Amino acid sequence: MEDPTQLSEAIGELLDTEPGPRLADLVRDAHPADLARALRDLPVPDQIRLLRRLDRDQAGAVLHELDDSTRAALVQGLDETELSGILDQMPTDNAVAVIQDLPDEQAEKVMDLLPEAKAEEVQELLEYADQTAGRIMSRRVVAIHEEATVAQAIDHIRETASAEQQFYLYVLDDHDHLVGVVPFRRLLTAPPVTPVKLIATSEVVRVTADTDQEEVAQLVTKYRLVAIPVVDRAGRLLGTITVDDVLDIVQAEATEDIQRLGGVAGDETVFDPPRAVFPRRVVWLLINLGTAILAASVIGVFEGSIQTLAALAVFMPIVASMGGIGTTQTSTLVIRGLALGELTAPHVQRVLRKELWLSLTTGATNAAVMMAIAYLWKRQLLLSLILGVALVLNMLVAAVVGVLVPVALKTFRIDPAIASSVIITTFTDVFGFFSFLGLATLLIRFLL
Repeated sequence: MEDPTQLSEAIGELLDTEPGPRLADLVRDAHPADLARALRDLPVPDQIRLLRRLDRDQAGAVLHELDDSTRAALVQGLDETELSGILDQMPTDNAVAVIQDLPDEQAEKVMDLLPEAKAEEVQELLEYADQTAGRIMSRRVVAIHEEATVAQAIDHIRETASAEQQFYLYVLDDHDHLVGVVPFRRLLTAPPVTPVKLIATSEVVRVTADTDQEEVAQLVTKYRLVAIPVVDRAGRLLGTITVDDVLDIVQAEATEDIQRLGGVAGDETVFDPPRAVFPRRVVWLLINLGTAILAASVIGVFEGSIQTLAALAVFMPIVASMGGIGTTQTSTLVIRGLALGELTAPHVQRVLRKELWLSLTTGATNAAVMMAIAYLWKRQLLLSLILGVALVLNMLVAAVVGVLVPVALKTFRIDPAIASSVIITTFTDVFGFFSFLGLATLLIRFLL
């Protein structure tokens, strides 16, 4: 594995001084992922010069490894003929990932320049919805009729297996329905005259072309697969998704969830230009501004109490903050459970009981500490008690919304990571201020 920084510096120097055999030797054996990382550190003109010096297979592999924003800037500098030549050498699913991000006009020109067979394969995948199994599957699979023998199957693999990773032999009936699967290693240990159907596993974990890619990743992880077949609704084999694609999905989905929890677009990268990021950032900031105004309006209801007893202003952020932390802890675990398929409807009640118990115990512990601090600070026992009760109540609310809000959003097919943080923080802020200031207002004559 090359050091990307050193590789980038070496490539930059050679591009400026001797873009010939030494550069070719340097990049020939470099891994595409290392080249992509090094290429990203170069100015765009140098990126284009380097890509043009790679053979088309290596150039395609590097394009596939690049992040979306770097790749988009790079392909803009290539003419359609160059780009179509590179895409023609790429696996179809990888070529689709590049073409789908091109401007419509450029994508059409590139598609027109691709060989007819390749263009048809790409178009077939593009017809499936984004982030579905059909969009990311490879059409190149190794499949054979169920009546074939092991010897015939091995000969078929020699003749048809492509350079792409292949792990299983899929078994089909007369109508191309997927009826079984045989790991390659099982073929090697079976007698040559054995019919394939006798050594095939008939219970095949599969997905349909419209299955969401996140569900695909869950199934591959759950059953420890290295590839999963994709079928149509009639059960006919369409293609396969390999574990390397699933790793990309897992990384993309995890990144998306983390960024959305922070109010950032799921596809944003650190290299996106400010102009592209601004519309997405400002929407969430405006939404958050609205929730902050809502919380401020609750404080405004008790403005008279705060003016009467200024100590209330000192402690009320503590109640809201503790509730916010509590609900973030709960919702983070719940969203992860939903994303992995671990948290289903029968488990919601159990998880809610657990979180309520944790909120009660941790809330009481923090309340006791805060009551002692408040008493030593202000020497008002009743104010300390009000603070402690409000803190425990808000922690309980945090548990409820931290569990139920993500579950409700998931039920309505809304990504819990998108809106959970805004909604649950609003709940805990509003309830925290209301409970503390409300109790203090009711008992304010005893506090003066």
